Amino acid sequence: MPDSILIIPRFEFSFREPWAIPSSSPVVSLRRVTDGTAPRLATSVGLYYDDDHLNLMYRAQDDEVVATYLEHDEPLWEEDVVEVFLAPDDSTTYFEIEVNPLGTTFDARIESPHGVRASMRADLSWTCQGLFAAIRRQEGIVETIVRIPFESVGGPRPGKGTRWRANFFRVDRSPTHGDEYTAWQPTMKAPPDFHVVAAFGSLLFG
Repeated sequence: MPDSILIIPRFEFSFREPWAIPSSSPVVSLRRVTDGTAPRLATSVGLYYDDDHLNLMYRAQDDEVVATYLEHDEPLWEEDVVEVFLAPDDSTTYFEIEVNPLGTTFDARIESPHGVRASMRADLSWTCQGLFAAIRRQEGIVETIVRIPFESVGGPRPGKGTRWRANFFRVDRSPTHGDEYTAWQPTMKAPPDFHVVAAFGSLLFG
């Protein structure tokens, strides 16, 4: 499968207008993780970066929010959550960051020598220092800002032309309609599995 590349532009984040996405930022739609088809509920992700952070803006349709966890590093994936996996240096090591609709966060450093769940190891003691997350909920919509400090995932701001491997995910739990798992780059695994390094796309810093 050819590598999918997103060119990430540089703009300054504004706390006065935090939900504004620069017009040149790429905005991608998530698809069902098991087969790549369109999901029942749409989710988009917009991206850009500034001096210190990679900024992600999730916009998710949600007609039945399922979220109760309030403590950092609780198993957020058991309920509604958005996720990002980032591999700045080597795809055998990547960072997993999650935010639920209550603004609760989860972070872990994943060692995956063979690129599959069976042999991966998750270090939950790792903390993404300076991580910022914010939620805005309107009727039928949950929006999530995730600001990831570069220093927490590998060092200073990436130079122009730097490439990171990455993927974006969402879990939507619904007692009424059934659970739905979506991804920027579907892993094509059933049952759903996000931890498939070979499926990651690339972020190219512009």
